[in-house]
Amino acid sequence: MTQSSTPWPKLKRDLIAILRGVKPDEVLGIGEELVSAGIDVIEVPLNSPEPFKSIELLAKSLPSHVLIGAGTVLEPSDITRLDAAGGRLMISPNVDAAVLAAAAAAKMVAMPGVFTPTEALAALKAGASGLKFFPASVLGPDGIKAISAILPKGTAIGAVGGVDENGFAAYSKVGVRTFGLGSSLYKVGASASYVGDRARVTVEAYDRVFATGA
Repeated sequence: MTQSSTPWPKLKRDLIAILRGVKPDEVLGIGEELVSAGIDVIEVPLNSPEPFKSIELLAKSLPSHVLIGAGTVLEPSDITRLDAAGGRLMISPNVDAAVLAAAAAAKMVAMPGVFTPTEALAALKAGASGLKFFPASVLGPDGIKAISAILPKGTAIGAVGGVDENGFAAYSKVGVRTFGLGSSLYKVGASASYVGDRARVTVEAYDRVFATGA
């Protein structure tokens, strides 16, 4: 590994809210609801309307401990814009060494998407902070467990894609405690209050499984 991104942070709850399709004029209210409910990591995918504007609004307005960033990051140039917007988290659907190098240079937390042992090891070699197993609904807990056996101890592993609060217990049994949650939290057009209600249900389920003491 020639250059490492910032290590995956120590969080009370390893829950990532994925706001695919969110608009800048609604993102702050949604972000405030998420933080109030107890979710401190927010991802705005870059195939959303004006994503860097939304990221900048969140980064400037939410408490400093909240980790804000972009998903669907495909090019190193995206890292430059993400950094300028105040984002500190890079999530991608794939393993791209150039993107990971740019994220490391910007001192970002980086979680690329992987599906196979080859991709997982390549991502770590390229400096990933953690691994996003995607789509997790296809691999399932048993698939992730099998691949985890060949990963370095302590690797941060996230399950993303087709995961909601009903799956926390099954994934916890194979050592997964990080989850990226999209449509179970937010769908295009959802109100801030709806997202807040879904976030509270999700946090309660997470706390029951992982006993965070909340």
